[in-house]
Amino acid sequence: MKKRISKHVPNAITCANLFSGCVGIVFAFQDQLVFAAYALFLAAIFDFFDGFASRVLKSFSGIGKDLDSLADMVSFGFLPSAILYEMFLESPQTPDISPYINFAAFLISVFSALRLAKFNNDTRQADSFIGLPTPANAIFIASLPMILEHHRNFSKYILNQYVLTGLVLVMGTLLVAEIPMMSLKFKNPDFQKNIYRYLLLMFSAILILFFKFTAVPVVILMYIVLSVIQSKFSNQTVMSGHHKQGKRS
Repeated sequence: MKKRISKHVPNAITCANLFSGCVGIVFAFQDQLVFAAYALFLAAIFDFFDGFASRVLKSFSGIGKDLDSLADMVSFGFLPSAILYEMFLESPQTPDISPYINFAAFLISVFSALRLAKFNNDTRQADSFIGLPTPANAIFIASLPMILEHHRNFSKYILNQYVLTGLVLVMGTLLVAEIPMMSLKFKNPDFQKNIYRYLLLMFSAILILFFKFTAVPVVILMYIVLSVIQSKFSNQTVMSGHHKQGKRS
C-alpha cells in the first residue's frame, strides 16, 4: 500500500507544477505579470522536486516522463510566452513595425516544444543538457516583470519592441542550439567533479542576496558561460586521456 502511494508522489508534484503554470497564465492575461512570475517560480520549484522525489523513491515511468514534459510545456513554454506577449503590448508601439510583431512572443512556446521533444528523444541528455533547459529560459523571462516592478527606470530598455524581439530570437535559438549545458544534479559531493556547479550556486546566492531579481538574467548568463567552459575542459580532458592511452599502446 505504502509503495503504491509513493509511486504517485512524483506525478502529484508534477501536477502541482502544471496547476501553477495554468494559474500563472490567467494572471499573465490579466496583466498581473508579477503574480504570473511568482506562479512560474513556484512551478519551477515543483519541477525540481518531482525529479528529486522520483530519484529518492525510485519511481520512474513512461507516464511520469510524458506528464513532466506536458507540464513543462505549459509552465515553461506557454506561460513565459504569455508574459512576453503582455510585455510587447505594454511597449510603445512603433509605427514602422507591424502590430503583428507582438505575436513573436509565442515563438518561445514553439522553441520550447522543440526543446522538450529533443530532450525526450536524445540519449545524450541523460546526465547533462543540449541547449538551454526550458525552466532556465522561463525563469529568465519571468524575472523581467519583477525587475520592472522594482526598477521602473529599466522600462525604457526592456519594454521595447526591438529589444523584446531580439530577446525572443536569442532565447529561442539557445533553447534548440547544440550547446552542452550542465545539469544541477549532484551525483556525489566531490568538489573537484562538481566545481562548476558549486561556483554557479555560490555566485548565484551572492548575486541574488545583493541584487534580488535583478540578478536573475546575470545568473542565467553565468550558467550558460560556465556550462560552455565545463564542456570545453571536459572534452580536453577526454582527448588528453585518449592521447595518453594511444602512447601507452
